[in-house]
Amino acid sequence: MNIQQLEYILAVDQFKSFSKAADYCHVTQATLSAMVKKLEEQLDIVIFDRKANPIATTENGREILVQARQVVAHANALLSSSKAINQKVEGRVKMGVIPTIASSMLPLILKYLVEKYPMLQLEVYEVTTNQLIKDLRDGKLDVGILSTPIASTEVETELLYVEDLCVYGHLPAGKRSIEKVELAKQRMFLLQEGHCLRDQIIQLCDLKKNKSLPSNLSVESNTFDTLLNLVDEFSGLTVLPALYVGQMSEVRKSHLIELKEGSLTREVSLAYYRPYAKWNILNRLKAEIAEIVQGHLG
Repeated sequence: MNIQQLEYILAVDQFKSFSKAADYCHVTQATLSAMVKKLEEQLDIVIFDRKANPIATTENGREILVQARQVVAHANALLSSSKAINQKVEGRVKMGVIPTIASSMLPLILKYLVEKYPMLQLEVYEVTTNQLIKDLRDGKLDVGILSTPIASTEVETELLYVEDLCVYGHLPAGKRSIEKVELAKQRMFLLQEGHCLRDQIIQLCDLKKNKSLPSNLSVESNTFDTLLNLVDEFSGLTVLPALYVGQMSEVRKSHLIELKEGSLTREVSLAYYRPYAKWNILNRLKAEIAEIVQGHLG
């Protein structure tokens, strides 16, 4: 016996016809008839008088139908309740975000999320990629936002958005465009080692040697602001995420360099490790963050 069989007998009772009940339930008449017959055999009760025209419900059948309606109503209520539970976004969620994403993304999403979901206790930590992956495995974080792909196979990732990487700086003779293959020949200012964006830019631009500074100067930068100031002072180029570029001043935007061919992009993804207890919340956060950011990226 199952809920579907109970729905079938309720339909037959409603329409007084096996064919109309089958259409209503979106099954063949043969399937519906067989399931009803099987239920009658299990209950050892004849629910319908098939010789009557239209089909009639027997006296014993009417008692069964009363209980069937109650069971189906309870089943539907249970489904509605589960959907409501799935829609809840509440409780404590610990989120890690890598620095090259946090500075530009968090101002866009945090106020919106905490205002829309007042029962959500969101704790946000800015951590490096390696630390984020470790904290996910150790249970110190519920979810992370980082740039993918990553080397770890233990952590699952789901794409949030693809972001352009923009070239900023100063070229000789005031040029405002450059071939992608020429980037490797320029003085490039990069974040310090440990930032995944640094490694991605080195790979995307095929950089063989760091030509960023004079031989008697060494600078380890952790922020895009520092990179911009270095580029403005020493000339040369750097590469910045589109979200960060969107928040720069118009004066700074005037120093963006166009790529004549090709493009530079990075993936930004949601990362988790065994998220079953908070899966519904993470799914909702994923959808909200992706929609907000993609709106700003146009």
